[in-house]
Amino acid sequence: MSDLRQTLQRVLADQGAGSSDFDLNPDLAVPGGRKLRPAGVLVAISLVEDEPRIILTKRSSALKHHPGQIAFPGGKLDEGDADVAEAALREAWEEIGLPRDLPDVVGQLPSHETVTSFQVTPVVALLHDSFEIRPEAGEVAEVFSVPLAHLLDTTNYIVESRSWRGTRRHYYTIPFGPYYIWGATARMLRGLAGAMAQ
Repeated sequence: MSDLRQTLQRVLADQGAGSSDFDLNPDLAVPGGRKLRPAGVLVAISLVEDEPRIILTKRSSALKHHPGQIAFPGGKLDEGDADVAEAALREAWEEIGLPRDLPDVVGQLPSHETVTSFQVTPVVALLHDSFEIRPEAGEVAEVFSVPLAHLLDTTNYIVESRSWRGTRRHYYTIPFGPYYIWGATARMLRGLAGAMAQ
């Protein structure tokens, strides 16, 4: 697994341009004068099984924003957070019970701008030990993992579209079994896959 860490360090050190929900939608007007709110998500790669796997959550269907969607643990930068990495680790503890001292943080992917005006920074970390998963009641419906190999295979990504605010919006998807991973989460994973493929 030291090879994986070294590869990730090399890839994450070569910071390219960030991504956004507008990437596949050149006709979608970017709001002028928008103020982006910083947020951090944790791309936690578990090494405790027979193959590396990325931990994801399924959001509760009762949530007001993005109900039932697949997401990384994470959230917006709070006043007490030193940076987005700390926000990602705090949120992972609150959402799935991941102890803050367990993730071996390797680095960060370029940030991703969402249509909801968040500047999301994916924080990549390795998990060398298991932990007791505790989904936060009311926010997280399920915690599951996907093989890293599946998420790094760029041929698994599909561009789909749907009507959004009167226009056609295109976005990445990467289905896995019963899970439909799409939107910002799929776009950030596609960025990691693209970087690792170089």
